[in-house]
Amino acid sequence: MASQQRMDAVTKGTPVWPCRKQAAYTPETFELLRVMMKESKLTTFQQRHIMDTMKRDLEKEKRRLQNIFATGKDPEERKRKAPPVQQVDPAPEPDRFDELVKEIQERKEFLSAMEALGQGKQYRGIILAEISQKLREMEDIDRKRSEELGKALATA
Repeated sequence: MASQQRMDAVTKGTPVWPCRKQAAYTPETFELLRVMMKESKLTTFQQRHIMDTMKRDLEKEKRRLQNIFATGKDPEERKRKAPPVQQVDPAPEPDRFDELVKEIQERKEFLSAMEALGQGKQYRGIILAEISQKLREMEDIDRKRSEELGKALATA
């Protein structure tokens, strides 16, 4: 009985914070939260943080609903619009013929560097075979382009 009187005296003397309003959760929800917090053995600070977060979320939801009733639109919908897609000019396709010219030039430079180091004999056969292969591919491309040009001129 004495402990109950002390409890009443303490709660009566506790100031009520006017700036913070209680969230309108059902008593069952709060009871469930309290049970869960006790079972998870959260500290008082952690429990208070969870309760504050719930209150803030409720206030945010209230503001959102007020905006919907006032404007008829959800402000979240306006925020979620996808940014406009920037039109990117597709890079022109690299010309295989030009690539082959560069590759041949690189192989010639490599061969001259190896000859300067005295190892030209070791690489000369391999490099010349690769260059020959690239030249044949260039001839095929040239032949195809000539045929396409001839067809285009014949139809025009």
